Amino acid sequence: MLPVPLPAELPAPLPAPATAAQLEALAADLRAAGLEPLRSAGELEGLAADAFVYSPVLQPLLLGRRAQIGVRLSDRQSVPAVAAACARHGISLTLRGAGTGNYGQCVPLAGGLVLDLSGCNRLLELDADTGVFRAEAGILLADLEQQLQVRGREPRLLPSTVRSATLGGYVAGGSGGIGSLRWGFLRDPGHLLGLELVTVEPEPRRLALTAAAARPLNHAYGTNGIITTLTMASAAAVSWHQLVLEFEGWEAALAAAQQLPAAALLLQELCLLEAPVAAQLPWPQGCPAADGRGHRLLLLASPDALPLLSDWLPELGGQLLWQAPQGRSRGIPLRELSWNHTTLHVRGRDAGITYLQLLLPRPEGPALKALRDRWGDDVLWHLEAVRSMGEQRLACLPLVRWRGREALAQLIEQARAMGCILFNPHVISVEDGGLGVVDSDQVAAKAVYDPDGLLNPGKLRGWLER
Repeated sequence: MLPVPLPAELPAPLPAPATAAQLEALAADLRAAGLEPLRSAGELEGLAADAFVYSPVLQPLLLGRRAQIGVRLSDRQSVPAVAAACARHGISLTLRGAGTGNYGQCVPLAGGLVLDLSGCNRLLELDADTGVFRAEAGILLADLEQQLQVRGREPRLLPSTVRSATLGGYVAGGSGGIGSLRWGFLRDPGHLLGLELVTVEPEPRRLALTAAAARPLNHAYGTNGIITTLTMASAAAVSWHQLVLEFEGWEAALAAAQQLPAAALLLQELCLLEAPVAAQLPWPQGCPAADGRGHRLLLLASPDALPLLSDWLPELGGQLLWQAPQGRSRGIPLRELSWNHTTLHVRGRDAGITYLQLLLPRPEGPALKALRDRWGDDVLWHLEAVRSMGEQRLACLPLVRWRGREALAQLIEQARAMGCILFNPHVISVEDGGLGVVDSDQVAAKAVYDPDGLLNPGKLRGWLER
């Protein structure tokens, strides 16, 4: 088993920051294309921010890193002009949507230019028969969801940051989320069906890629091509109901989390929160506050699942605390208590908390018990039901008390020794945040679409090691 990478310094080699002469030449080219360069410290700081502060490993490495110049687009037809200018002057280019990533995916490591695509935000096409849609990369997921729903469709997968994240940023920097219980992960075949790409060359090409050709750009942090539109599958819209269930015993709660996804129920989300975690979260209006004694199971379920759940709950050892149709409750929506929003809320009360991302071995109980026996309340359980390789699994996003790099590395090693698969949120590169191996197709795509290695430098380890 390879050692856990917890970086103590930035990867090398990184391109040198642009010189003053390069920046002036770039700014002149941008103005000639009708674009206004962003140069103020406040603007550039805003274009560098994401949620890397979740990681006390990444925070000292990325804090203060920012671009030297920025540009915001409202028309994707202007993308080739930006790409050409960067290529001509040898200036690194980092892409940005809404900056909701947690690992510094869009933080520029080598200065250069940040290209903000959030103004390119239209739903372009929707096939009424198949539900396949094409949208610009900067469309907000909440806006996409709303526009699909009025046509009887909905996105298959959404992050808990649905109200602020963009589609292109989600595909380039995310992996799963709400809907992963049914649909798996973004990189699973059948979700991304194609995309439009602009290359970074003195004379950029605009390419339409098929699903197979688009695969290397999925979850590549924008390192190997500028995505301007995406073609994706959607699902038939469902009037999801939000449910909060509570269990006195952890074993009963875990058993329910294991059994419910395997039942003949239509579920979009299942999130299990250990009692101390539930006690630190806000709850929708009308839902009883958690008292730190009951473990809570959060569900998004179809209306026809409610009668069976009501009859089954006593047998499962739980009780229904609250329910409301999604979109018609007041206060925080239930899906903003799941996935990385759970960490967000707890960190809002205690900045000494960080987290991990694990796919648990089956059965899950022994690994959870062994970790708890070793780490006690320094590790608190937050589980998410997912579909991985066609099978129902439980992912774990534990809340971890920061005790230093050595303790975090020991926790990770024990989890891996217990059979957990690690998706490390405390690393910089695409590969180390995934399965730890270089994807040769991603590197090959970068060689074709970004031959000078200007896109988001330092994030694709395979390019540095080639």
